Amino acid sequence: MNEKNSKMELLGSAPIPQALMALGIPIMIGMLINALYNLVDAYFVGGLGDSPMGAISIVFPLGQVVVGLGLMFGNGAASYLSRLLGQGDRDTANRVASTALYSSVLIGGILIAFAAVFLRPVLALLGATDTIMPYALIYGRIYVISCIFNVCNVTMNNIVASEGAAKTTMTALLLGAVLNIGLDPVFIYVLGMGVAGAAIATAISQAVSTLVYLIYVLRKKSAFTFRLQEFKLTRQIYTEILKIGIPTLSFQLLTSLSIALVNRAASGYGDAVIAGMGAVTRITSMGTLVVFGFLKGFQPIAGFSYGAKKFDRLREAVKTSILWSSVFCIIVGLLMALLSTQIISQFANGNSGMIAAGRKSLLANGLSFFLFGFYTVYSSLFLALGKGTKGFVLGACRQGICFVPVIILLPKICGINGILYAQPIADVFSAVITIFMAWQLHRELRVTEEQISHDK
Repeated sequence: MNEKNSKMELLGSAPIPQALMALGIPIMIGMLINALYNLVDAYFVGGLGDSPMGAISIVFPLGQVVVGLGLMFGNGAASYLSRLLGQGDRDTANRVASTALYSSVLIGGILIAFAAVFLRPVLALLGATDTIMPYALIYGRIYVISCIFNVCNVTMNNIVASEGAAKTTMTALLLGAVLNIGLDPVFIYVLGMGVAGAAIATAISQAVSTLVYLIYVLRKKSAFTFRLQEFKLTRQIYTEILKIGIPTLSFQLLTSLSIALVNRAASGYGDAVIAGMGAVTRITSMGTLVVFGFLKGFQPIAGFSYGAKKFDRLREAVKTSILWSSVFCIIVGLLMALLSTQIISQFANGNSGMIAAGRKSLLANGLSFFLFGFYTVYSSLFLALGKGTKGFVLGACRQGICFVPVIILLPKICGINGILYAQPIADVFSAVITIFMAWQLHRELRVTEEQISHDK
């Protein structure tokens, strides 16, 4: 059996635990290492002081906006591609994959050029203080331009995952992450480049990940061809991509907005609080990216099963994914809560203000992280099934619909505690909304299944 047929068997007929492990674990490992090098960035830059640490926290949401374009086209295409593969329509799948990749790189390049030209006012809008701004400009000029590689990587990550090639995604993420971890201390300290060194190390690592995907395509390992002539500006393709991609982009924009709102609210309490909240964001991303990585394996199984009308397989995939992701989130959440002081101290360089703010926030975030697996399974499921509007609503809850009102109002009532506990409160609200939307979804699936059985 050749490699492409093996991928299709994994999506369509392999036992669910085996398929989830084969598709989810490699991507999960890659994204865990990816999160680790973000954490390592914070660790090494933290040794330079509060202002440099605050600088990478300020620039971070800007990079996430750019990467959101890759997610819009990549995740939007991945949902459609999984369903097309389930239906056996390879020709349309090739056009969709090519259109998504070239669109993301073109639009991403335009947005990056705009961000580079207007970098200073953008950083001020994101909450950069006078002491943070010089470091943010140095780091941001290099980091933002290098995001063109990340746009390509994120798009390819999703497209390649949709065909079941999880090991390739893991290799690209892993190689780039390990390289970044090794280069960080060299550029930052050995060569004495400071925050510029951290940005250069990230740029090199992202370029290497792009090279991995390029080799994968050129060696014709992919189920898709990615030929330039298959780039089609058709209404059907863009409608299918964007009905899932726009909710995904909106989620990413809301993530960036939430970080920016936290930074702006924290700026009134000094660089130490901004740095502390930035460290918490990167620490919790270790857990969230593992869950996202695992669910990248779940999504193509769900989309393929839905496209092939295999509802029993779809339900089993949902139940197993909820169980596994929830167990993981409870374990990680407990570790963050119980070891909050010890963990945040590794990034604080002895700064008591940063430790105090970071410890409280990490403790609360650890406890609310128990709910993250359940919430994210259904957020991913709606998108995998092509239900873009509902996917948008649910995806927007945690860091938009629920979070924005909390982060705007709560600091005015509770001061700094309103900043530290805003995300955990939003997590609880989001989980409650998920319960109602999940119940409605399962009811719709039962009706669809009964109609198909009746027609037979």
